[in-house]
Amino acid sequence: MALLAFLLVIGVLVTFHEFGHYVAARYCGVKVLEFSIGFGRPLLTWQRGETSWKIGWIPLGGFVRMLDSREAAVSAADLPRAFNQRPPWQKILISIAGPLANLLLAVLLFFVVMQGEQTRLLPYVGSVAPRSAAAAAGVLPGDHVRAVNDTEIADWHALRGGLSDAIALDGRMVLYIARDGVDMTLAVDLPAFGLQQLNEQSLARLGLSPLRYHLALGELAPDGAAARAGLRQGDRLLGADGQPLASWSAWVSYVQARPGQAIRLRIQRDGQLREVLLTPDSSERNGQKVGRIGAGALPDVAWQQKIEQQVTVGAGEALQQALARTASLMASSLRMIGAMFTGTVALEALSGPLTIADYAGKSADLGLVPLLEFMALISVSLGVFNLLPVPVLDGGHLLYHVAEWIRGRPLPDRVYEIGQRLGMAFIMTVMLLALFNDFGRFFAG
Repeated sequence: MALLAFLLVIGVLVTFHEFGHYVAARYCGVKVLEFSIGFGRPLLTWQRGETSWKIGWIPLGGFVRMLDSREAAVSAADLPRAFNQRPPWQKILISIAGPLANLLLAVLLFFVVMQGEQTRLLPYVGSVAPRSAAAAAGVLPGDHVRAVNDTEIADWHALRGGLSDAIALDGRMVLYIARDGVDMTLAVDLPAFGLQQLNEQSLARLGLSPLRYHLALGELAPDGAAARAGLRQGDRLLGADGQPLASWSAWVSYVQARPGQAIRLRIQRDGQLREVLLTPDSSERNGQKVGRIGAGALPDVAWQQKIEQQVTVGAGEALQQALARTASLMASSLRMIGAMFTGTVALEALSGPLTIADYAGKSADLGLVPLLEFMALISVSLGVFNLLPVPVLDGGHLLYHVAEWIRGRPLPDRVYEIGQRLGMAFIMTVMLLALFNDFGRFFAG
């Protein structure tokens, strides 16, 4: 499923990107020789008009090859249609058309998913992890988060974005909350909890969640430690080893700290008190052994209904939200890229094809809407990345054409050659780092 979802996502995004270049080239009168989705030996080829259309067997990109007299001899009749013979403004248009197509696709996808009736989560704190940064700051379950630093918060989606930006970009975090009708300001000590860099564990260490659970067992894995000990769904957890349990988060921390160690668990089932001897299984996470029992919590349905908000969005409002969401993601992507260079975002946050495939599969499992939202997110990232001023990327070509426009003549061939080498070195470094991160996540489970 993950592979099929990945191929769908990458196929659609690359097709839109390259089709943007293709349409712009045709508009400017440039002859397009080849349109390829994927690299390597073609799996499928067909001719339409003067363009050869191909699908390559390596689905990690694509290209549009245009007539260019710098690459091969061009007849006198076709010379005006060569890319390198077109004025700089047309070269600029053709270069940026691919990234713009990706951004337009993101707007269209967001527009589709934002119309009609939606369920949003209001920014109320459902639970706070023990010994987390949020707990140390004094955040309590039930708090209404109104703003993070200077960013006003309307729902949990905006809250997650505000928290990420605070960790990665601002270096500080101030939460403006309402508690029992009283406005409060809470400062979160990010350095004390190692939250000076944004990585995959940052939001978990921050400790905020919209979800709230009863201190009772939900679904149980058939072969898990909880099932083997005779525990059942609905069992209420009262205490462990003679100590009372305060929350589900506290119970999870208690179990994780005791891999392979017997726990004398006190429960309530059908109004009767029972005692069960439970020995958590041992698993490895980030190089450390942690305990697990193969059981989830029983969700607090009443709380879920309280923070859920049903809204109906018309076409006009959906378009406005789609444009705003795309613009926000563009700005966030640019800031994150800059923060990687300054070190405030960990390079481990960079993801490659394996991680994208994994998330594509998980999004597809959740349904069409999550998959379309994920596709829109990747489309924005692809568009922004290609606009970076790096040779071999569209942004690098854009710089060349702007320089040509200013100089009144093309840059020397030597400049292009050096730029291509540096650009390829940069791209290969990024790809290798992304793959390294992917394998690290894979082997870390």
